[in-house]
Amino acid sequence: MNLPASLFDAAWLWGAAFLAIVVLYQVWLRAPWARLRDPSQFNLLLGASVIVALAWAMCAGVKPGLNLHLLGVMAVTLCLGPRLAIVALGLALTGIMVVGVIDWQAWALNFLLMAVLPVMTAYGIQQWTERCLPAHFFVFVFVLGFAGSALTVMLQGVFACIVLALSGAYGAGFLIDDHLPYFMLLGFSEAWLSGALITLMVVYRPEWVVAFDDRRYLWNK
Repeated sequence: MNLPASLFDAAWLWGAAFLAIVVLYQVWLRAPWARLRDPSQFNLLLGASVIVALAWAMCAGVKPGLNLHLLGVMAVTLCLGPRLAIVALGLALTGIMVVGVIDWQAWALNFLLMAVLPVMTAYGIQQWTERCLPAHFFVFVFVLGFAGSALTVMLQGVFACIVLALSGAYGAGFLIDDHLPYFMLLGFSEAWLSGALITLMVVYRPEWVVAFDDRRYLWNK
């Protein structure tokens, strides 16, 4: 969902800019930058940014701000961890801003709704899964890779609709009846594509998935 600046007044845009600066400052302080000294990890971050940017640029919609596209946040979060995932998604968002897909004035608002909140959601699902479910390979693949991806994109749609309704851009009834249900359908596409990607990586390139630990999910099973 690429939100244009024209749907929001200055208070929303400035408020989002302030929150985005706070988030970026915290990421700057706490992100594991040392990992990027490894060329494979640095290339993984850049590659994730490019792939996500392409997915976000290919969107469909009939009204401003009501675009639908794949999100890819769960896959990026499992691969890079939450803080570097925010960096990668911020780069992706900057890329589609440069080519004119989103307004630069709305970068911060889109950053919060398309990167920060979904990454927090994805990481929260990961933490819950690790605490409450057995440490098994198929739990990682199906609960996080498939179901987690679907739930992340569905909740991102809920967050975006709440912001659109509170800002007065669209009526809550219209969003609930005519827009939000499409995120439920989008969740299935997200689940299959992200789940398949995560499965391939943990099988052939487990070092690309920072959340996957061989000792936890494979040893003594």
